[in-house]
Amino acid sequence: MSTLPPVLDPSLAELIDRVADRQRLDFGHMASEAKADGSLITACDRWSDAAIVEGLARLCPGEGVLSEEGQQRVPTTEAFWVVDPLDGTTNFAAGIPYWAISVARFERGVPVLAILDVPPLRQRIVAIRGRGAWRNGKPLQPPGLHDNPAGCASLCSRSIGVLQKLPHQRFPGKIRLLGVASLNLVSVAMGQTVAALEATPKIWDLAAAWLVLQEQHCPLRWLARHPDTLIPGEDLGLTDFPLLVADRPSTLERFLPWGEALVEGSSAASSSGG
Repeated sequence: MSTLPPVLDPSLAELIDRVADRQRLDFGHMASEAKADGSLITACDRWSDAAIVEGLARLCPGEGVLSEEGQQRVPTTEAFWVVDPLDGTTNFAAGIPYWAISVARFERGVPVLAILDVPPLRQRIVAIRGRGAWRNGKPLQPPGLHDNPAGCASLCSRSIGVLQKLPHQRFPGKIRLLGVASLNLVSVAMGQTVAALEATPKIWDLAAAWLVLQEQHCPLRWLARHPDTLIPGEDLGLTDFPLLVADRPSTLERFLPWGEALVEGSSAASSSGG
């Protein structure tokens, strides 16, 4: 694995910088409204989505874009982008300084480049398939190489109910709810948590995080549908990809009862893998 930091196309880096700058400027000054699914949206979400989609069209003409606030169908082009312009809108709208910009480029159905920018922390996580992952240009070490005595585990608000499904089993971690699906997942890859359970992530929530986790050798268990089954033209606006991720296989097995409880009554959980 290369230890050299990845060099993003300067125009792509400038695009992400411009959106991050605008989000920091708008933070604390945005009114929000509810979408049909109950999630929130602000004018900054819409501006960020339009800016990224238009920017990618200029930089990569002919490559489709699937985005949370725009076209939610899987592009029919061989290479395409998946964008969440502002993951963590509830935090953003509530004045909680923790959210992310998630951008991933797919080839033949899997992510090959991932960018997760965290504007309030001025951190940028980049992963390239087969080369590794970096934070602000410094290589990330796979979390399985080190012990994590804190033992924190990330849950999303919709997965917290699994605790009631297994009342006689002690949850094997100190619970954290970060409020940002992509960063909940990537917290495992960065060694901040030992496991993360997401109940209803959409493809734009997990696209970039998926590659970061793979490059960090974190085991994933897709609890329903695997995202490598994307069908060109398919509308993913209402499709969830529940999953459990961990820092190492033994941790995954320890948390697996709660992952299985999450999807109990639905189709059987799929096997673990990338």
